[in-house]
Amino acid sequence: MKSIIFYTLVVSVAVFYSCGTSKESTSTTQNPAKMEQRTPKEIAIGGMNALFQTYSEEEVEEYIAEDYIQHNPGVPTGRQPVMGFLPVLKENGTSQKIHRIFQDGDFVVMHSTYDNAQPFGAKNVVAFDVLRVENNKLAEHWDAITPIVEQTASGRTQYDGPTELKDLDKTEENKVLIDNFLKDILYGANPDKMMDYISTEQYDQHNPAIKDGLAGLGEALNYLASQNDMFVYKKTHKILGEGNFVLSMSEGEWHGKPQAFYDLFRIEHGKIVEHWDVIQEIPAEMAHQNGMF
Repeated sequence: MKSIIFYTLVVSVAVFYSCGTSKESTSTTQNPAKMEQRTPKEIAIGGMNALFQTYSEEEVEEYIAEDYIQHNPGVPTGRQPVMGFLPVLKENGTSQKIHRIFQDGDFVVMHSTYDNAQPFGAKNVVAFDVLRVENNKLAEHWDAITPIVEQTASGRTQYDGPTELKDLDKTEENKVLIDNFLKDILYGANPDKMMDYISTEQYDQHNPAIKDGLAGLGEALNYLASQNDMFVYKKTHKILGEGNFVLSMSEGEWHGKPQAFYDLFRIEHGKIVEHWDVIQEIPAEMAHQNGMF
């Protein structure tokens, strides 16, 4: 979860940067066909590399739209605040490693870890980034971030596991499966249908507090119920997928506070066989008026 320190740093450097003279890059205008030939995935990777690899103002201008819409609660909207934060990222050596990436129309989903991520509130974090591409530039960004937990209940990390995209012809079918799973199980319409959605033979769990398998999930849910601390899903904003991977972006409550729930599912033969997630508290005050969703 990004800390208040992150918000303060972003605002400070953004204000400082906006007082100076911005040198617009000419790379896009000199070769617009180059950008038009890139896929949304390539544009998303290029934009993130500009932020977390080259720390390049010119590349940020090339890949990110000037009116970039920001949903990270600690970062002001627009391209200028992103530009202003580059020196902080470079000074810390903050870097991104993409573990999974997939595309759904103009949306690109990244499941990543960030090292030297002190500006984000912890040395190492795991995140889901969702980027929308419009007119060959990054036009909008959503994310959810949490610190990496070294010891997990399942022994798995919050990011390891299969990465290969398969079953591309089943994308819509798998998205419907997750939509129905959310409604029946997480929203409670038909809680007895759990085994209709989750494989009884394999269910690899990457939530750090939950063990593998249906038994591990049941144990965790029973414990939360006994503590009167069950998470509550209230609204799902997006379901994005490609092939065997589907991400849901939902909001709700946990620990008596509003939360963003990002859940990534891997599907085989019509059943959920693996799950990763990031849960981030939704702050009362944000650096913009866009909300987290």
